[in-house]
Amino acid sequence: MFEIDGARGEGGGQVLRTALTLSLCQGEPVRIKNIRAGRQKPGLLRQHLACLRAAKAISHAQVSGEQLGSREVVFMPGKVESGKYHFAVGSAGSTSLVLQTVLLPLLYADGVSEIHIEGGTHNKKAPSFDFIARAYLPLLARMGAKVTVELHKYGFYPAGGGAMCAHIQPLPQLSSLDLSERGALVDFAAVATSANIPGHIAQRELAQVRKKCDWSPERLHQQSVPSVGPGNVLSLRLHWEQVSEVFDAMAELGVTAENVTRRAIGQMQRYLHAGVPVGEHLADQLLLPMALGSGGCFRTLKPSQHLLTNIQVIRDILGTDIQLHQQSDDDWQVIVEGTNRKLATGC
Repeated sequence: MFEIDGARGEGGGQVLRTALTLSLCQGEPVRIKNIRAGRQKPGLLRQHLACLRAAKAISHAQVSGEQLGSREVVFMPGKVESGKYHFAVGSAGSTSLVLQTVLLPLLYADGVSEIHIEGGTHNKKAPSFDFIARAYLPLLARMGAKVTVELHKYGFYPAGGGAMCAHIQPLPQLSSLDLSERGALVDFAAVATSANIPGHIAQRELAQVRKKCDWSPERLHQQSVPSVGPGNVLSLRLHWEQVSEVFDAMAELGVTAENVTRRAIGQMQRYLHAGVPVGEHLADQLLLPMALGSGGCFRTLKPSQHLLTNIQVIRDILGTDIQLHQQSDDDWQVIVEGTNRKLATGC
């Protein structure tokens, strides 16, 4: 049994999710202690419990510590089975994080899977549905995966109430991914999405994008969507020849539209200035499929504590080598050894 300390590194929920995914893919039990020890409210919250229950459901696992607030979980998976599943977070917790916990194990299952997840689709501290659909899944497709997602209902924090669906085709092995350059810029846009709030908020966000980035009006899009609660997200989308990136900023009570826009633009400008193909959050998402597949390499921004923690957990469970090489202050090369081949050398 693998033993993982959830207090390591940034001490968040990613340790739990990565450990569950690897346990399912390896068919090996895992014990995670000190879950979310680095957070103000440690232990399992609803979205972490939803990830645990989803992992349990697809493998008929034996689980201890399956309750809110639990700081230790023992997870003993059975065989991962494809099928049609429905998971409800029970709050505005992220549907994307639940999906990512079970996506790779189901990719290696023996049949087609369909997953319906209810909860939050646009959350401040999780990949949005747009990020999953436009940035993450296209790169999985380059690695051979056939996964499609559909957004059925928007769900913003704190009301939630969103719903998404994913269709996963089985795949024997993910191919390697070498991503050293972005290529030419193909398309870009800013999309301000709002639900149950005054329309001028999205208009002000887009006006700031036009002013600060000098983007023409045809690059700016406003949409009002139905949702059970109020919400707003500004999404800056860049599509290059080799990669797409999505920079989201979620509205918060007491935060002006101008400050929401400033956050999104700040993320994008750092990425553009660095000249790397892979942004901070996408780098974190790519580690697992590359380590479980055929490896590869990419260039990204200076590694976050989140990324470094994820690397530690993957190394502990898979025993694969993940190397970091600094090329400049905000340009780092990440080389990932896959489970079925030696280190990639393409970057």
